[in-house]
Amino acid sequence: MEFELSESQKEIREAVASLCARFGNDYWRGCDERNAYPDEFVKTLSEAGWLSALIPQEYGGAGLGMIEASLILEEINRSGGNAVACHAQMYTMASILKYGSAEQKQRYLPRIAAGELRLQSFGITEPDAGSETPRIKTFARREGDHYVINGQKIFTSRFQHSDMLLLLTRTTPFEQVQKKTDGMSLFLVNLKETGEAIKAQPIATMVNHGTNQLFIENLVLPREALIGEEGKGFGYVLSSINAERILVGSQSIGDGRWFVDYAVKYANERRVFNRPIGMNQGVQFPIAKAHMAVEAASLMRFKAATLFDAGQPCGAEANMTKYLASEAAWEAGEAALNTLGGYGFAKEYHVERKWREARLYRTAPISNNLVLSFVGEHVLGLPRSY
Repeated sequence: MEFELSESQKEIREAVASLCARFGNDYWRGCDERNAYPDEFVKTLSEAGWLSALIPQEYGGAGLGMIEASLILEEINRSGGNAVACHAQMYTMASILKYGSAEQKQRYLPRIAAGELRLQSFGITEPDAGSETPRIKTFARREGDHYVINGQKIFTSRFQHSDMLLLLTRTTPFEQVQKKTDGMSLFLVNLKETGEAIKAQPIATMVNHGTNQLFIENLVLPREALIGEEGKGFGYVLSSINAERILVGSQSIGDGRWFVDYAVKYANERRVFNRPIGMNQGVQFPIAKAHMAVEAASLMRFKAATLFDAGQPCGAEANMTKYLASEAAWEAGEAALNTLGGYGFAKEYHVERKWREARLYRTAPISNNLVLSFVGEHVLGLPRSY
């Protein structure tokens, strides 16, 4: 086992950190306060080629592995940024890469790699179908050489800032399938061509994620918009899940490191009763515990990413990465907030924004309770709990 990054991986980390240094905490606070999309940052990141890390070189990408991709997102969040603005592009394109037709790959992947197209939006969750994805009701009806789609999606982020949308629908009613995960199909939607068929209603949330509810009415898509085979879309989505878990976990690791670094700096500088507050065990111990939790989560991340890159099963490791990292980031956020005391709630100190952002990943893209259920059932062999 190797516990050191390679020289090229260190160079990637340093290069991303250098780019992110141009977009400091004040930049991200400004975006948050205006509820604005960080266009300049995403454009700069795309032009540098970092968002095309996982796209093979034959399509203009960097052809890197999951370890490298995880380091990129970690560094964005460690710098004080918020990689959620662009992280989906790293894993949504996997469905095209793995299951798309040769024409779809050649048509879209080079343009995504070049930063000409943004594939930042993924429509899965519905008002009555959250974690129970097979219960979705959005339906694509086949009519000759095209499909007509009607339905709703909710908690769909970055719709207004994406050129393409991955959309999961039913093509066979839930009641007519033998296996509940059958009968779902995945479509690649060109948002420049949908007109009024998709209407977005923004949802105001505690974090700046451009979250929406989508209303889809008589959306007509050509047969060529279908990814892979009709009825097998759920399996195609699952192919991206492990990548998503690892990458989201890496963002949480970055958040955790930001909190620890910030808390350490403040605890060393802030003096009360003629001594730095970091001398007090009540301040010091929570920061130390948070640091250890982040380091442990990082090790699980590297294990999951190594298995992923080797083409080995990594569902358990990917889910545990997401769980451990999001819990570690939350613990670190609490430590930082408590270290700063009242100043932690002041926006100019940036902790409250990062604290809000870090909290999300205990709930999304999957609840940590469902991760516990997965581990209990599929890793430990305990009875299914739901």
